[in-house]
Amino acid sequence: MAIVLGDNSYGKAETRVVTVDRDPDGHRLVDLNVTTALSGDLSATHLTGDNGAVLPTDSQKNTVFAFARDGIGEPEDFAARLARHFVQSQPAIHRAVVDIEAYRWDRLAHHSFVRAAGTRTASVTFDGSLRTWSGITDLVVMNTTDSEFWGYPKDPYTTLAETKDRILATALTARWRHTGTCDWAESHAAVVRLLLDTFAGTYSLSLQQTLFAMGRAVLDERPELAEIRLELPNKHHIPVDLSPFGLDNPGVVFHATDRPYGLIAATVTRDGT
Repeated sequence: MAIVLGDNSYGKAETRVVTVDRDPDGHRLVDLNVTTALSGDLSATHLTGDNGAVLPTDSQKNTVFAFARDGIGEPEDFAARLARHFVQSQPAIHRAVVDIEAYRWDRLAHHSFVRAAGTRTASVTFDGSLRTWSGITDLVVMNTTDSEFWGYPKDPYTTLAETKDRILATALTARWRHTGTCDWAESHAAVVRLLLDTFAGTYSLSLQQTLFAMGRAVLDERPELAEIRLELPNKHHIPVDLSPFGLDNPGVVFHATDRPYGLIAATVTRDGT
């Protein structure tokens, strides 16, 4: 049986770049974490050590900095610029994937900022055509009531009690695929607002039900999207038994646990896409 090289890529992970637009009316801050991954005719470097087709990862890092000099703009546009450049400038490279985390900052004053909740994400693949994903990670949300969980199978190892009233908390990660280009900033803000409004407005019988309601709300309202993938870790809040201290606990005191946790994930898509 022959041993052959399979799918492969290489790149520069997590290049941190910050730009400051020193507008006299108020500075503007962009804070990114950029990862590049290139694929193509790279078998020689793996099989013989011939690096003739290998653009150094240090050069990829420097490209990020150089491209940032004239402004970054929206993360999706910046990722597309980089991805196109690597494919179009390197004969051996046929596919480039650029992933960006955009850390959000709110301005406090002319040149003062505070880190905002959640991290915006963008991912662009270019191999002659563009495929663009946008998203958000680590957006922590909580409903303190209107959440139940009951009616599940019981086996010899089940100790979880059914509940008709619980805290539902999660750190939302979502990625959505675009069908083309759009107003990236407007689309992103609208999707995040739909996700938050649906989380807040859904009476939850399971986190799975809440997830699907959130994904459906986004696709119902945003025709520029083909699908959305959500990951919702269940951040458990356990009512504390205060009876040893002669106290009741009418849904007031909880122990917030960080692990282990349930992890609910699903893709919501349009039928036929």
